[in-house]
Amino acid sequence: MILDIFPPNTMICNGETLPCVLGKSGVTKNKCEGDNATPVGLWPMRKAFYRPDRLQKPETSLVTRAITPKDGWCDDPKQPLYNKHIYKPFNGGYEDLWRHDEVYDLIIVLGFNDAPVVPGMGSAIFMHVARFDLSETEGCIALELPNLQSVIKDCSNDSFVNVHPAP
Repeated sequence: MILDIFPPNTMICNGETLPCVLGKSGVTKNKCEGDNATPVGLWPMRKAFYRPDRLQKPETSLVTRAITPKDGWCDDPKQPLYNKHIYKPFNGGYEDLWRHDEVYDLIIVLGFNDAPVVPGMGSAIFMHVARFDLSETEGCIALELPNLQSVIKDCSNDSFVNVHPAP
């Protein structure tokens, strides 16, 4: 399955049009750490994380793992584990996966800048739950929870997200 993303806010999934939210800086072909842009390209879905105290394990063929309070994602280009899952405590910058808001209650990790990892090219590019006000992300793709739960049902490790350039 391929999910097509058309800026500024449209996803096509199995012929159905869904609203989505992208990065504050739109989309880019030249992603760098901290630019708040969603990277253009075809990105494989690697795995899913979910918050077990808030959601049941999602129905999906993706490799799935429950988040714990010790989970994070390294976003520090100076660290050898840059753009990789880490456990806290961690000596370096990281994105906390166990958040107080609902944004990371369900996450699909996208295969951006991971084969190989290039320091500074961008990290923690996920598909995740949209904020209640549908505000833009820091570079991820966000969907309202019911839509994300519906989309993930058809996803497998052979699925991709195709982020198209802005018109």
